[in-house]
Amino acid sequence: MIFVDAHCDTITTIMKTGEALKNNKGHIDLDRLKKYESFVQFFAAFIAPEQAKMGALRRTLDIIDKLYREIEINKNDIMLCRNYNDIVNAINSSKVAAVLTIEGGEALEGSLSVLRILYQLGVRAITLTWNFRNQIADGVADSVTNGGLTPFGREVVAEMNRLGMMVDVSHISEAGFWDVINLSSAPIIASHSNAKKICAHKRNLTDEQLLALKKNGGVTGLNLYSDFIENEGKAEMKHVIAHIEHIIGLTGEDTLGLGADFDGIDKTPSGLEGVQCLTNLINELLRLNYSETLINKIAGENFLRVIKTVAK
Repeated sequence: MIFVDAHCDTITTIMKTGEALKNNKGHIDLDRLKKYESFVQFFAAFIAPEQAKMGALRRTLDIIDKLYREIEINKNDIMLCRNYNDIVNAINSSKVAAVLTIEGGEALEGSLSVLRILYQLGVRAITLTWNFRNQIADGVADSVTNGGLTPFGREVVAEMNRLGMMVDVSHISEAGFWDVINLSSAPIIASHSNAKKICAHKRNLTDEQLLALKKNGGVTGLNLYSDFIENEGKAEMKHVIAHIEHIIGLTGEDTLGLGADFDGIDKTPSGLEGVQCLTNLINELLRLNYSETLINKIAGENFLRVIKTVAK
């Protein structure tokens, strides 16, 4: 079984705490990732609102540099991967496959040149917005204006398609989501978003969005933040399963993966307190008689398909 987790904030977290990627007190570290036979971890460079207003690109580069340094220190255990073939090589070498992403299009500072340079540095997915409006689009917190992609945002999506970068619509306004769906020539991802039908949080996706993601060939990543799982924020494993069952029942087997949001969240369901607990989720799916084929798709194969299709 190959695990793919499409979103974590571990690098920005260890930059705050001064801990190391190899071993720390957060949700993810290399010691725990290495206990899995095959693991692909997306590492996000998160641009917080206070950094988005000034110095967003410098902050992005600082985070990328931190990941690069941690990979160099731990080069026998982890490898930066730009495409599917790199991931295969990492797995065959018994290394964690690291995929570099950005959370917050503020990092581009309104420049396609910056986008192309970030691609050269290994960035293979960008969450176009965080919760608020930027040069690309409105975020979910600004969706009252019904704003979608800006003219620059449309150029960004087209250029990401051309380069071979995954367009990530988690956090974007609903109008922005539909603009991306209508514009993108490649499958898109919602790296860490759940089903709004089960939990009515603004960060989750409607059934119409999930069906559009299916038609597009994209994938949404199951988010393990309790507030996105259960309306009262008191999530248990059964509530996580409810999202899985709803999304699979609505879209079929190919639209759901994992996007835990580890190290970017402060509340997880009991039994899912860190990356080491993902086996608990798999065991619960087995107990519920999910087929091994479907479980493998959720664990990683669906996101691997998109990576193989899009990332260059």
